[in-house]
Amino acid sequence: MYSQYLYISTAPSLSRDEVNAILESSARNNPANGITGLLLYNGRNFLQLLEGEEGELVSLMVKIEHDPRHTGISMLDRMTVSKRACPDWAMRRILLAESVEKRRELLDADLPKGLDAQTRKIIINFAVLN
Repeated sequence: MYSQYLYISTAPSLSRDEVNAILESSARNNPANGITGLLLYNGRNFLQLLEGEEGELVSLMVKIEHDPRHTGISMLDRMTVSKRACPDWAMRRILLAESVEKRRELLDADLPKGLDAQTRKIIINFAVLN
């Protein structure tokens, strides 16, 4: 059994390089801690799905909560799952299409197939907000 966390946060002034640095750090550190997931950034907010052992996710969330690059962290969902939705993604950035009209379709195709239906709906709704 694994835990799966889904949260949003606000980070309105991050450059593309800063977002890439977060992804690189995650891709480097997460495998050692058995953490997988995905990250979306819409230019103002992050939405991140994290998967792994409960203790590892709690430790990571403490680090995230103390990271000055973003604020207003809000846990959207926290559940126990029998298998990971993103088993091969140390941390994958899902890019949002420029066209809001195309985002839903493209994102739905890019999200992992094993993702819980409610989690998929939350992620897609987040992506079309701006």
